[in-house]
Formats: sequence, structure tokens, C-alpha cells
Amino acid sequence: MKTSAETVVRTLLEPANVSINGPHPWDIQVHNPDFYKRVLASPELGLGESYMDGFWDCEALDEAIARILRAGLPGKLSKNLHTILQILKARLFNLQARSRAFEVGKRHYDLGNDLYIAMLDKRLNYTCAYWKNAKNLDEAQEAKLELVCRKIGLEPGMKILELGCGWGSFAKYAAEKYGAEVTGVTVSMEQVQLGRELCKGLPVTLLLQDYREVSGVYDRVISIGIMEHVGYKNYRTYMEVTDRTLKPGGIAFFHTIGTNVSQYTTNPWTAKYIFPNGMLPSIAQLGKAMEGLFVMEDWHNIGPHYDPTLMAWYANFEAAWPDLKKKYDERFRRMWRFYLLASAGGFRARSNQLWQVVMTRPGTPQPNCRLS
Repeated sequence: MKTSAETVVRTLLEPANVSINGPHPWDIQVHNPDFYKRVLASPELGLGESYMDGFWDCEALDEAIARILRAGLPGKLSKNLHTILQILKARLFNLQARSRAFEVGKRHYDLGNDLYIAMLDKRLNYTCAYWKNAKNLDEAQEAKLELVCRKIGLEPGMKILELGCGWGSFAKYAAEKYGAEVTGVTVSMEQVQLGRELCKGLPVTLLLQDYREVSGVYDRVISIGIMEHVGYKNYRTYMEVTDRTLKPGGIAFFHTIGTNVSQYTTNPWTAKYIFPNGMLPSIAQLGKAMEGLFVMEDWHNIGPHYDPTLMAWYANFEAAWPDLKKKYDERFRRMWRFYLLASAGGFRARSNQLWQVVMTRPGTPQPNCRLS
């Protein structure tokens, strides 16, 4: 006999053409009837946590999420008290303040280099790849690095500042291929230690440092995947740091996931389990932050390229699980699977975008850079 909660969930899923215990790979297979109450009580947190707890499965979870988002179901569910409190907290406090800067490094990026080495490409890029002419993840990530170098007009001998350098994938590429001198900062000790090893012998300096603490002046100032951790209260600060460290006539660049509507926090499940204190910027928020400091020269959306990137990471993660399970438990596996596949579904549904933005200061001649 169906409970009222089950009836409500089934009805909500109908516009998405996602069924409970249906025959399609994107249908949800429910193992524990408490799934329905958990999802209705806290839609985003309940969906992710109940998956982690084995209450349900889905052969094509990525497609299920894409269908749910296309149907606009999250907007049809009223915000629960937990979500409202999270939004209020983000409004009242600076969740990405300097005192919190290293939290995401410790909780996410320091999980273990073994995990990321197994999941990512050979250069350890943990951001969207560029698949235009690529046949595999390694080629697509190298194409992304080359695209960034072209967009900023990189030339031998230039000094580059990279805010949020990861394991030094861009720094190593720019130093090897272009003879650039790169200084990068990250809040992850694990990334700094491995990145320094990978960049040994190159003109690359990687520092364990918050982006707000950087010093010096550079020909180019870039970031590839830090804006998601900056927070709406600090977008202007980010732009001011870029302005302070960029030489006259220089080019600034950032690569970030973005959202279609201005927000002030991320969804509760992602904040709790994946990226604490994270949030995605909107065009309006970023535009306001750069106003009066920079001219926007190019705004390129490569969001559809993130879907195959995430699916490639997922395939690598699953293939490596026999070795990874010696360190990580089954609940972690389900958490990580939900993270990667739900993210892929978000980009497939066009709920999230990936922007690459080139900026100069007012009065600077428009750069003659290859932008695609």
C-alpha cells in the first residue's frame, strides 16, 4: 500500500518522466520506504543522504538528475527550515572569510592524492576539460590548458600569478610549453606537496596561501576553478586582488562554474559533504564585482563540456575502486558517485554553466588573443 509521502514523490516525478521502480535506466529503484519522507522533509539533503545510505539506486543517476532539473522540480518544493537557515547564515556571515579559507582544502582537496590521481587526467586537472577536438580526457584537459594560454596571449618569459593552482597542472604546462614563470597559491597542503614534486626543475613556485594574501605584480593574473570558493561577499575583493597584482596593460582571466540565477549558498548536501562554504556565482554578481575595475573582453560558456568531463572522472573512479576501497568505505563510494553523477546531470540540464572570462583594465588596447 502506498503511503501519502510515496504518492507525493511519485506525482512530483511524473513531469520528469522518472518513475519509482520503473523499467528505464533513469528510473529510481527504492529499497527503503523511508526514502519518501526523507526527500520530502529535506529535498536536496534527503535525496543525497538517502542514496549514501542505500535507500535507493538508479542505473543512470546522471540522467535522472538531468530530467528532474529540466522539469524544474527543485523550484516546486518549498524550502525547509534547514535550507532557510543556511541561506540566512550566508547572508549574515562571510562564509568564505580568511578564517575559513583552509576548511575546503582540509575537507575536500586533502582527502588523498591517491583518489585524485586515480580519477583525474595525467596532468591532474580538477576542472572542466575542453572536448572540441579531443578523443579522451587527457587530450581534452591539455586542450583546456592550451585554450587558456591562447586566451591570455601567453609568451615566453611572462610572469603569471595563478589564484587557486591545484596540483600545478596549468603552472607546469605554461612553464614547459611557453617558458613562463608561474606563482600559484592553494589552500590544500596535499596539492602543494605533490605539485611541487611534479613541477620540480621548472620556474614554478607553489604556495600554501589564501588568494587574498598574494603579493607582487604579474603580466597575467588567472584562476581556473577558485571562484566557486570565493563567495558573493568576496567577489569584489577577488577583483581588487587581481587589479592590485596585474601589471599595466596586462590580461586577467578566470574560469568558473556559474549559475543562471544569483544565489547566496550552495545546496545543503554539497555544502555538508563535498564543498564546505562553496557557492556558485552568477553573471550579475561577477559583473557587479568587476565594475569600474575591468573591461570584459570575452565571456565564453563551455558548460556542455563539463558533462563528459564528469562522466570520464566517474568512469576512472569506478575503475579504480578495487584499489581505492582499501582506504575508502562503501558509503564514501556512494557519496562520491552521487557527487559526480549529479553534477554531470546538472550540466546536462543546463542548470550550471562553465564560464571563461578574459578581462583588461579600462584604456588597455583590446588584446589580439585566440578565444576559441
